[in-house]
Amino acid sequence: MSLFFGGILVGLLIGLAVTASVARAWSKRYVTLQQRARQAERLAELGTLTGGLAHEIKNPLSTIQLNLQLLREDLPERTGRLVNRLETVQKEASRLREYLDDFMRFAGRIELSRAPVDLQELMEELVDFYTPQAQLQRVELRIAKPPQPTVANLDERLVKQAVLNLMINATQAMPDKGGEIILSLRQDAGHVFIDVTDTGRGIAPEALARIFDAYYTTKKGGTGLGLAISKRIAEEHGGRITVASEQGKGSIFTLEFPVVGTVEGAKMTKSE
Repeated sequence: MSLFFGGILVGLLIGLAVTASVARAWSKRYVTLQQRARQAERLAELGTLTGGLAHEIKNPLSTIQLNLQLLREDLPERTGRLVNRLETVQKEASRLREYLDDFMRFAGRIELSRAPVDLQELMEELVDFYTPQAQLQRVELRIAKPPQPTVANLDERLVKQAVLNLMINATQAMPDKGGEIILSLRQDAGHVFIDVTDTGRGIAPEALARIFDAYYTTKKGGTGLGLAISKRIAEEHGGRITVASEQGKGSIFTLEFPVVGTVEGAKMTKSE
């Protein structure tokens, strides 16, 4: 009999120990979730404040740009030295405006406007749009066109921005003699993958861990926000961005999104 009650007592003690352990785990998780919620609130508030500040700077900056242009037009031709100085100020004002635009795209609130998007058509439009700029840099664009439409429920404008940022980044990574950029589309396990492959210089191993960080750049004159914006756009859609690179051979940036549709194979064609 004593053994029976002893077994019950041992069982109760084990049960209490397990319950206490589970309670501690849930308590720790609850505290962690509270900390994350507070941090998210602070970040949201900071984003609102910085976004408002950038907007307030942008308004007078637009006025400055406009008046610089009017002043430039009013100056006589013989004041070449003054004109040169004005043009320098105009360029710096324009560069500051670009920084602000990139910052507002990165720090501002993203509200997705989802709709079915044919990603094959999206890629074709991007190639048509970017080909003139690529040709100026002696860069050839190619596209891997799947035989069937691939439809995903995405924000078309934002996805275009994400892919275009990768194309611009790839162009900037090219050597002076130019190179090649290949856009390809594939599907696997309910996700679609957009690959942007370049034959540029590649990325140093020590830089790979930081290239998606805001304001990190190895390019002269770069804002350091293009890749960070692409990363945020992918994550807002429930996707992600990855990169594989080899110095001297080039890089492959991959955008991954949840997808609806089918792709079976891909045919490589050369853009006009």
